[in-house]
Amino acid sequence: MKRGTKRDGMDMMDRISAYRELIRKNIDYENYPPIYNKQEVDELVDLIVETLMLPDTGTIRIGGKERPVPIVKSMFLKLDKDHICYILKCLHNTEKKIGNIKAYLLTALYNAPMTIQNYYTNLANCDLAPDNRQK
Repeated sequence: MKRGTKRDGMDMMDRISAYRELIRKNIDYENYPPIYNKQEVDELVDLIVETLMLPDTGTIRIGGKERPVPIVKSMFLKLDKDHICYILKCLHNTEKKIGNIKAYLLTALYNAPMTIQNYYTNLANCDLAPDNRQK
């Protein structure tokens, strides 16, 4: 089949749909707590799917560095509901203006599997730490 035919377009749409379905399954899309806006979750899903559709031969800028697309795809395929909630929680707690929200979110998605445990460990440590302020 020649490139540029209707069939190629359908194949691409089928791939997009398959990736969207896979990501929604991975992140347990149907069971998000009501504190999270579905539109925010949908935007993250769309960013993930867009990245998964990139050709494996290129690179993508993550955290200011060019990274091989297959490595980024691998990290995105590891994402689950906890990672998405973690990213949204961090985003909601950010008080500074984000200049390039797409770059910020791509970096957050990429880093989530590598940072989530330490984030929650730090939160727990802060919650459990005795108050050391002098009275």
